[in-house]
Amino acid sequence: MPALRDSGVGPEAERPEYAGKYRLEARLGAGGMGVVHLARSSSGLLLAVKVIHAEFAQDPEFRGRFRQEVAAARRVSGAFTAPVVDADPDAGRPWMATLHIPGPTLSDHVKRNGPLTPGEVRRLAAGLAEALRDIHRAGVVHRDLKPGNVLLAADGPKVIDFGISRPSDSDMRTETGKLIGTPPFMAPEQFQRPREVGPAADVFALGSVLVHAATGRGPFDSESPYIVAYQVVHDDADLAGVPRELVPLIESCLAKDPADRPTPDALMELLRTDAPEDDPVPGAVAGLTAGVPPGEAGARGAPPSGAPLLSSRSPGPVPDPGLNAPGPGLGPSGPGPRIPEQRGGAVRAAATPSRAETTHVRAAAPVTEPPAPPGPTAAAPGADPARPEPPGGTEEPRAGGGKPRAGGGTSRAARGRHPLRRPALTALAVAVAGAAVFAGVRLLSPGSGQDSALQTHPPHTATGDARPWRTTLLTRSPGHDAEIPYCTGGSGAVFCGQSGLPAARLDPDTGHVAWRHKGAPAGKRATTPTAPVLSGGLLYVFSADGTRLSALDPSPGGRGATRWSTDVSGYEGGAAVIGDRVLLTASDGTVTALDSATHRQRWRKRFAGHQLPLFTAFAGAPRTAYAAEPTADGTHSQVTAIDPATGAVRWAHRLPGLLTPAGPAGTSGPARAGGAGTGGPGPLFLTVTDPKLSYRTTAVLRYDPATGRTRTLPVTGSPDQVSAVVHGETVYLLGEGGALQATGAHHWYTETSVSRGSVPVVSGGRLFFSAADGRLIAVDTTNGGVVGQTRPRLSGTRSNGFLESVPAPWTDPRRGRIYAAAPDGTVFSAPLKDPASW
Repeated sequence: MPALRDSGVGPEAERPEYAGKYRLEARLGAGGMGVVHLARSSSGLLLAVKVIHAEFAQDPEFRGRFRQEVAAARRVSGAFTAPVVDADPDAGRPWMATLHIPGPTLSDHVKRNGPLTPGEVRRLAAGLAEALRDIHRAGVVHRDLKPGNVLLAADGPKVIDFGISRPSDSDMRTETGKLIGTPPFMAPEQFQRPREVGPAADVFALGSVLVHAATGRGPFDSESPYIVAYQVVHDDADLAGVPRELVPLIESCLAKDPADRPTPDALMELLRTDAPEDDPVPGAVAGLTAGVPPGEAGARGAPPSGAPLLSSRSPGPVPDPGLNAPGPGLGPSGPGPRIPEQRGGAVRAAATPSRAETTHVRAAAPVTEPPAPPGPTAAAPGADPARPEPPGGTEEPRAGGGKPRAGGGTSRAARGRHPLRRPALTALAVAVAGAAVFAGVRLLSPGSGQDSALQTHPPHTATGDARPWRTTLLTRSPGHDAEIPYCTGGSGAVFCGQSGLPAARLDPDTGHVAWRHKGAPAGKRATTPTAPVLSGGLLYVFSADGTRLSALDPSPGGRGATRWSTDVSGYEGGAAVIGDRVLLTASDGTVTALDSATHRQRWRKRFAGHQLPLFTAFAGAPRTAYAAEPTADGTHSQVTAIDPATGAVRWAHRLPGLLTPAGPAGTSGPARAGGAGTGGPGPLFLTVTDPKLSYRTTAVLRYDPATGRTRTLPVTGSPDQVSAVVHGETVYLLGEGGALQATGAHHWYTETSVSRGSVPVVSGGRLFFSAADGRLIAVDTTNGGVVGQTRPRLSGTRSNGFLESVPAPWTDPRRGRIYAAAPDGTVFSAPLKDPASW
């Protein structure tokens, strides 16, 4: 039988006969990345098969993104989504088959039949809340929940189209070229800081979807996407026409501050406890698909006689059944090849089903407002330590369980729609149309107060108490953004530093601050911030601009007094504290080693094959330092391992590719403190990047200096901006957008919903890393399953900042604790062995 083809020149004209073993019976619709067909399995099961356009199948970057989508789709249970039945991202034409779900989309149902009744809206809300709970538990953030992506199946709503990539013709991008959603259903943070979008954005979208279901329109409607962006960020939602009993629920979902929105679990509880006696809330949206004739059943309805399902809304596309690859933004971490920073291509969104949903805008530069008056930073006794109060203190909840709107404003349903101010709208249009985008995180600006008010969660005084604590290191004047702390541990303490506070000593059991070393006022930062380093009985810190290295007294009675300081601005390669040595690398490649206890010079030398060697060491092996430097032609890297104590070369070899040390076999992450360790010239793992693919990671190389043999380990999807950690014979890679994978002794791939993450650390069979929104996430090292995560800890101000890097957490197995920092300026602890309790 000849292949099915339409006339035409566009990619939609091509219709292959098969996708793998599945014969494609009818065309259901087209999206930005491919065409969706109806097919049947060998057992007769109806499937929706998405086949990627031929022109995109040749793009290695696109294939990598599609692999991520397939892997993410398989993580979600399928009870509330279209489950993946089969897929082949490596086929000549990549494809993915999901279960075909009969039923119209919410968009189509409202278009044909009008708004839902209050009872139907409540049942829809319950079903979608349960769906989001399931999706978020799988470590996925949808980021594009809208009426066209909700199917009204007989057994309840199904969420589809998880952030389908569109490889061309998309204008909504962050500074790294990634899409963040559909304007009328996007959360404020998706416009202001699109690289820091978390699960709360889906709850905001849920509120907008419920307004559409109840009224037939969205809470932020306009012909212009620029006006929509302004309304979402600044204006109250238009809830005119929403049944009064649903207003508190929807208002709570539409809170401007992500921290003020309820979780899906909280929504489900509210819907159960606040339901009218004659309107119980089952899991299914019963009755919504009744009376829809065959052929009118929407994007996933059974096709009449094999005909396309879109006749009633042609030429609109069908949402592709896929999963979202979480947002972009993982920054570089650790030493790497000295190459200009470049970024990969853009990822686009799927085509959308209606006029209101098809307009896309560029991600706007942050739209700022005057900062809110500062509030107290101390939480009331009994307050949730993982959720700081909003500025201005605690507000009473409204009737019905909904949270008050941020700022205390009234809804438009009460006061009517107000016109946009022309100057503000003009400024927004300029910001949206501009090429420069500042995608940062909103950081905390604590209120003024004495040091006694800095403890945001009361400390536990009993030594060894394993209960969590949370501490703010430094107060800020009103309107001044907080800085994320960078921490390490040792000598019976946790040591942290941040902008304006080079170092502080914290009690590891209580979070109490023993002392603060204020240092000189912070100026413009010229270097990526780093955690303090313990070595030679001293605590080493850099100045804010990176020009001075100082050694402080770390003891409780020493109060952080400066014991030694030197200007390192003349060393182009900077300074590195490794083991019991301070290595200073000059512009001519000469490395000078100082004793970290006495500061006497121990050795000084150059290393063959290197122009500017940048040495690093890893936890578990601090007595071996590694440097990898690309050759002049960029085809190889000179890799050298030395003993930092003596400068003796343990081994040196020129290896193929552009390489970055990930760690020697048996280690568990970058070394952040001196101390004992056997080290030794064991096998070394290095990540391989390809300049032709915008320096994406394409493989991991294992080099054994004892035998001279190399072995290449595969990497899925060519991730960008990778952070790597080695544990045993497994390398764990965390890429931009939250793609996490293991290669070596373990092989798995998972999506984590993290836009940017820290360098991971491994302890007790778990892999831990921090997210740019302040979450601490735990993953099972054997299968990649997310076993726990804390709440986001973003700011309480309306200003934006840019997070240069995300600090890695630090584990203390003896105390059973893990310590992490957040962009709200706090340091917090959590139980190491029970991530599920976080």
